[in-house]
Amino acid sequence: MTRLLAGLLLLVFTAQARAEDVVLYGAGSLTDALTAIAADYGARTGVHVSTAFGPSGLMRDKIEAGDKVDLFASADIGHALKLRRDGRAAAVVMFTRNRLCAFATPEAGLTAANFAERLADPAVKLGTSTPKADPGGDYTWAMFRLIDKARPGAFATLDAKAQRIVGGSAAPDPANPNPIAAAFAKGTINVMMGYCSGAEQRRKDTPGIAAIPVPDAYATGPEYGLAITALDRPAAVGLALAILSPEGQATLARFGFAAIGLPAQP
Repeated sequence: MTRLLAGLLLLVFTAQARAEDVVLYGAGSLTDALTAIAADYGARTGVHVSTAFGPSGLMRDKIEAGDKVDLFASADIGHALKLRRDGRAAAVVMFTRNRLCAFATPEAGLTAANFAERLADPAVKLGTSTPKADPGGDYTWAMFRLIDKARPGAFATLDAKAQRIVGGSAAPDPANPNPIAAAFAKGTINVMMGYCSGAEQRRKDTPGIAAIPVPDAYATGPEYGLAITALDRPAAVGLALAILSPEGQATLARFGFAAIGLPAQP
């Protein structure tokens, strides 16, 4: 989408959208990027955007339980498509990609070259997100299966040793607001699987940690899906277009995502 088209669409929707509020639910990994895009959209249009973020599977559960939202930005396009299949969303589009990283302390000895061997080693204490509740966990278990194809038996080892550090259904513990950093500090884990877009925060929380992108042979997703619940809400459609616009895509790229809506670089 060109800047001109984005600008024309914004003008079309702004007059009708000013009096509307928009509710946006999103994956936890999108918190900073979508907060910035929503703030910019609100500043340009006068639309107030209410946001809530968390594991995509659990956020979808909230919508299915009756939470009223205009947009749902999921770390797995499957959750967004499920809402459309069930008649809870009018349209779905993929809007960005990410990559899975292993965040490792030096003593884990993890590198791209020894990735599968070290990950399965008993000396590596592995932390993950929770499958089904959080797409990060689903992508990780898909990675386990690819590793198993190269190293038969590895899946059983990885599945048994993986500690589900985040993404579960339990309410957050106010006394432990950063369970990943706490697990590293206690030595409960020395490797944590997560999105590469979160590398800067992981390094701040645990100095000396290394971010190792999952090697291509074991890479899975992540592909992010945006669901809009109704197409007759100009403010919501306008925010969706803001996310898909070159400016919105540039913001996603700034926060470590692989933008899919920017022109190819020469």
